[in-house]
Amino acid sequence: MEFLGAIADRFAAYIDELTKVIAHADRAEPLRDYCAGLLVTEGRRSVEPMAAVTAPAEVSAQHQRLLHFVANAPWSDEQMLAKVGELVTPSLTRAGPIEAWIIDDTSFPKKGQHSVGVHHQYCGQLGKQANCQVAVTLSIANRDGSLPIAYRLYLPRDWTDDKSRRAKAHVPATVRFKTKPQLALEQIRAALMAGVAPGVVLMDASYGTNGALRQAIVGLGLKYVAAVISTVKVRPVCEDDRKPRRVSVEALARSLPKHAWRTITWREGSNAKLRSRFARVRVHAAPMRGEARFPEETLLIEWPKDEAAPTKFWLATVDQSMSFRALVDLAKLRWRIERDYQELKQEIGLGHYEGRTWRGFHHHGTLAIAAYGFLISERERIPPSAPHRAAAIEKSALPSGYRPRGAPDPAATPRPQLDRHHPSLVGRRNCNDPATMSMLHPSIIA
Repeated sequence: MEFLGAIADRFAAYIDELTKVIAHADRAEPLRDYCAGLLVTEGRRSVEPMAAVTAPAEVSAQHQRLLHFVANAPWSDEQMLAKVGELVTPSLTRAGPIEAWIIDDTSFPKKGQHSVGVHHQYCGQLGKQANCQVAVTLSIANRDGSLPIAYRLYLPRDWTDDKSRRAKAHVPATVRFKTKPQLALEQIRAALMAGVAPGVVLMDASYGTNGALRQAIVGLGLKYVAAVISTVKVRPVCEDDRKPRRVSVEALARSLPKHAWRTITWREGSNAKLRSRFARVRVHAAPMRGEARFPEETLLIEWPKDEAAPTKFWLATVDQSMSFRALVDLAKLRWRIERDYQELKQEIGLGHYEGRTWRGFHHHGTLAIAAYGFLISERERIPPSAPHRAAAIEKSALPSGYRPRGAPDPAATPRPQLDRHHPSLVGRRNCNDPATMSMLHPSIIA
């Protein structure tokens, strides 16, 4: 019980810190309620089910409070995410510094046409073209964890050019069309200006193939490991004065001698060690028309022995002294964002917001990341040797000991009287009651 009480105290302190960036005192209670609702609600985490869980005796009134807070209240998403990063980074860096910044995007399938940003476009969650929303993110990461620190909806040109749709979704007048790589670059610049500890920028091929983005990252003084598609052209660096012709990265991979390939293990998977066959070559990426000449880079190639062709390619500006295995390990660190997206969607309800407006979409995403940040902080407190540590975060059911306000207490020990104005409440619940706090999320008590 002491352990659960300590969790309750830390959750209350965490929410108190977040309250400092929302300006008005009357927003503190809905902030606690919303974050608690994201953590404890079973099934779909939209406003109505969360209202029923956090205030079962006054669902209608609670629904209106939460809805106003997420859809209308004018607090800053950027300031809130900055505060989350400030609070969670010490847990992330307990075992080592931030190593990477990961840029990526995640999609949310939608059936209708009216939610802000919905468009028929590639939906990664479905693996095909479909009606969906897409959010671009920037995450900080190391081998022990990761956290999104920026979250921005991609607004297709069909939306930015349509005054009527913009007005209905309350899209700010300052929002103009920007590609996903342009949004990612804005997030990187903002992180640098905010003093976020820099890391090597990791990106998949949809971003890494964009030469302008890679050049801009170099111009900001950052290094990158960027996945690229197989048709990207490069010039191998030669020791003599010959000037080799431009070739695709796939053609270059096929021309390499057998001794250029090494089998490398980069980390433990869920069932076995992860290993594959890699080669690396010093190259100059061929610039597109209008682009400046690229610096010398390392081309990293993955070609598993059981595959008929190379499967992955990366261009990297990391130090040449970096070991082969360290380079592979860094390139593969991008898996962290995939785990974040999975947990944010399945455990926190990142894609469950049912409103249609610009502000509501971003507020819900920000609060989901805030709730996720608390889980990260608690997970990092659990020793690596603790039983079921890896699996615990993936369980989302409420523990059976949870008792909503007003329900009879089956236990003999009396519970403290709940006070909605007490500063240690999680929504309408008493954070100092271990039985109450045990329901926050199984990952923090495994």
